[in-house]
Amino acid sequence: MKLAILGGGGFRVPLVVRALLREADSPITEVTLYDADPVRLAAIANVVAQSAASLGGRPLPVTTTTDARAALAGAAYVFSAIRVGGLAGRVTDERVAIANGVLGQETVGAGGIAFGLRTIPVIMALARTVREVAPAAWVVNFTNPAGMVTEAMSTELGDRVIGICDSPLGLARRVARSLGRRVEDCRIDYSGLNHLGWLHGLHDRDGDLVPRFLADDAAVAGTEEGEIFGVDWLRSLGAVPNEYLHYYYLHREARAEQRGAGHRTRGEFLASQQQGFFNRITAAPETSLTQWESVLAERNATYMAAARG
Repeated sequence: MKLAILGGGGFRVPLVVRALLREADSPITEVTLYDADPVRLAAIANVVAQSAASLGGRPLPVTTTTDARAALAGAAYVFSAIRVGGLAGRVTDERVAIANGVLGQETVGAGGIAFGLRTIPVIMALARTVREVAPAAWVVNFTNPAGMVTEAMSTELGDRVIGICDSPLGLARRVARSLGRRVEDCRIDYSGLNHLGWLHGLHDRDGDLVPRFLADDAAVAGTEEGEIFGVDWLRSLGAVPNEYLHYYYLHREARAEQRGAGHRTRGEFLASQQQGFFNRITAAPETSLTQWESVLAERNATYMAAARG
């Protein structure tokens, strides 16, 4: 079965391919990466190839194309992770919002609305192409703003499009790990949407772990949510909010931080980081995988850094 990845030049695409390579019984037998930017597409394809060689595992042919119709034709599954306008578009969304005195963030508030308005016409055209050339395909949408985009795609694809986000699972995993448990052994009780939700329960054979987590100062302090919200706030809620609730609960503080002198938006940081990455691997393509892993580690370490501060 064929998997088409829309946004195949995206920086996190190698993580998807790695997961497929590790899954020996996966039904996916071939992958096509589609992207409108041929330079990014070629660079990420090189990272994917080096990653596959380092991991070994089952054979998984990976091809690339800048033709969306060719990528989607015959696909059994489609993974959508496009960024219309690239990181430059994200920076514009953030800066325009900040200049107008509101929150500049890519999926929350005015920045998120601008991102959605720019993305939906493009994603709808791709959804129509899916309906024409791969009508039996299941579409997994990872394109932000995920809720808005998934709802738009469903008008063309019905219930064959599923919206996902890694934030809720990441939250549950951190809480489980803080107590020495595995999230795979738990039933997750999460309410809300991807970037607007709360972990109410995390149930394993011993019962609900959330009350135990909230009662353990060291466990809470060792998580991202503990750093962002603090022990007292989490206990007053009786639940663990998604990290993006920072922009709602601490809206005034977030806006003040963004208006501060020398503030660099997340989009500006990522644009500079990724441009440096592409420059380095162009000069030394044999280092693509190691450079990518280094940049990914820095990206993860700086995620929500201002909120944690």
